[in-house]
Amino acid sequence: MTQPTAYPGRPLTPVPAASSPELRLARVRAHGRSLLWPVLILLAVAGAVGYFLGNLPAPFEDWMLWAAAGLVILLLVVLPYLSWLSRTYTVTTRRVIAQSGLIGRRRTELSHARGYTIGERRGPIQRIWGAGTLTLSNGVDAPLRLANIPSVRLVHEVLADQVEVSQILAHRDSHSIPVVAPDA
Repeated sequence: MTQPTAYPGRPLTPVPAASSPELRLARVRAHGRSLLWPVLILLAVAGAVGYFLGNLPAPFEDWMLWAAAGLVILLLVVLPYLSWLSRTYTVTTRRVIAQSGLIGRRRTELSHARGYTIGERRGPIQRIWGAGTLTLSNGVDAPLRLANIPSVRLVHEVLADQVEVSQILAHRDSHSIPVVAPDA
């Protein structure tokens, strides 16, 4: 059950004192352009292995070429990909969650109802790709930094709307008349 709103385009608000489910609005990783160099290195290594396989000078053997190629791919392709894959940022209707780590997970949360300021920083390359870095600070805890977010303007707008809606609902619920269930 929801209450109507006077503003078109605004989300419908739940009835006072009614519990609303927490919905996931967005889940993002850092912009994929950070994987450009690992992809280029992978292509270069594949081309080099194809060219030099069977054409190595006398003291070198093919297994040495495969070992060097495997080491380069592990260090310069697989590890950056796993680093990119290990960081996620989730925006729900109640909070922002930043998670990092593959084996040992680190999780930081920031509630919309407490309110926070949103700082946006975009470098020249980030502007070209529509990416940016958001810094969320509530003045008490350490700032939460969402680095290299794609579609940063949209994420910024969603966060601002969620803070506004959450604070309106928290204020409304704190001033609402308590509903007493009739005795049966």
